[in-house]
Amino acid sequence: MAVLTDEQVDSALTDLENWQRVEGVLRRSVKFPTFMAGIDAVRRVAEHAEAKDHHPDIDIRWRTVTFALVTHSAGGITERDLAMARDINELLAG
Repeated sequence: MAVLTDEQVDSALTDLENWQRVEGVLRRSVKFPTFMAGIDAVRRVAEHAEAKDHHPDIDIRWRTVTFALVTHSAGGITERDLAMARDINELLAG
């Protein structure tokens, strides 16, 4: 899978609410009302990621969860990362 150019990533970010590119990865942080709500969201994302065989890095800090996406095997952000970012947005909205 091809690594996207900076221009391609910037263009895609206009449609990816709450995501930003930071140090070569797509990143989104979410503050949940409770610790357990954050853990539940992580579980939903983890189950989906396992089914898609594309796993985000996930950092949990009490009620704040940060998701980071990059295709390590390709060496940068790919279409798979954009698709997973969209999926995460849908999972968190639902």
